[in-house]
Amino acid sequence: MPSTALTYIDPVPHLIALPGVYRPQADTLLLADALAREPLRPGSEVVEIGTGTGALALQAAARGAEVTAVDVAWSAVLAARLNGWRRRRKLRVLHGDFATRTRGRRFDLILTNPPYVPCPDARLPTRGGRRAWDAGMDGRALIDRICTTAPALLRPGGVLLMVHSGMCGAQETLGLLSRQGMSAQVTERASVPWGPVLRSRRAWLQERGLAEENDDQEELVIVRAQRL
Repeated sequence: MPSTALTYIDPVPHLIALPGVYRPQADTLLLADALAREPLRPGSEVVEIGTGTGALALQAAARGAEVTAVDVAWSAVLAARLNGWRRRRKLRVLHGDFATRTRGRRFDLILTNPPYVPCPDARLPTRGGRRAWDAGMDGRALIDRICTTAPALLRPGGVLLMVHSGMCGAQETLGLLSRQGMSAQVTERASVPWGPVLRSRRAWLQERGLAEENDDQEELVIVRAQRL
């Protein structure tokens, strides 16, 4: 599957983004495009893991879905609630760990743009904007948790849509989801210029074998997995 260049257009423009909340970027757009192509009946139950400003949750709600959005940052929870109120869209926005806050519930669709940037510090940040992107030394701390938790969160036939960097290993994600009994594939790839976080870690990424000397484009992938 060829990787295409991506031109960013905010899927839900003019959203409130409080300090420390991840603003919609190219990965948000790619996931928004995937969501737009996904069949979604009115009344479908959707959960977004790591909602940030609530851009994707609002997109699902605009199609008549019943949306639960979860984030570990209170600033993101407040931003998503404010944006839902301003857009007159009903969102159930919860604070805390996604697995804890959704325990015992089942959904038709999981949306997630999790933290996925490899970081020299193996410990996950507990505050500040870095919580939205730092994800351990291989970038998979949240990706792996979502993959192993997804089957318990989905109804039969339910779908997971996740975006992450190609640096994290798309094949590893597909393999992990398959081992959980899900049918998984990469449905889209796109290339975007390196942002300031990756540029600041160039030397470390090269040492880890995650980047080459002249790399200046990051591949993003959409993983679609369906519970059988």
